[in-house]
Amino acid sequence: QVQLVESGGGLVQAGGSLVLSCAASGGGFSSRTMGWFRQAPGKEREFIGRIRSGGITDYGDSVKGRFVITRDNVKNLVYLQMNSLKPEDTAVYYCAAARVNNYVYSYTTPNAYDAWGQGTQVTVSS
Repeated sequence: QVQLVESGGGLVQAGGSLVLSCAASGGGFSSRTMGWFRQAPGKEREFIGRIRSGGITDYGDSVKGRFVITRDNVKNLVYLQMNSLKPEDTAVYYCAAARVNNYVYSYTTPNAYDAWGQGTQVTVSS
């Protein structure tokens, strides 16, 4: 099955930018929708956005206009470019691979994804 590893997290000042990477291995990457989620302490895992195999994206309201998801199907990489960061963006960020033939779960819920990275911490200072 697909294995995912995130990288690029760290400490950044409010208003700054950061890019996260997610490396996929195990095959099938180019045909799968990839998602980004985040989870802050005491909060539910929150949908950030997704990118379909062809590059079409959708974003959650909290990050729309600030975050951009891209992918490289040759290198098996998906990126999360984060701009205008706010302290409220502080969380552990996860990439995830969507289920194949999913006809049940919304793409905005973690249940729609069946492979997850280990997470990378992003802390935004004020």
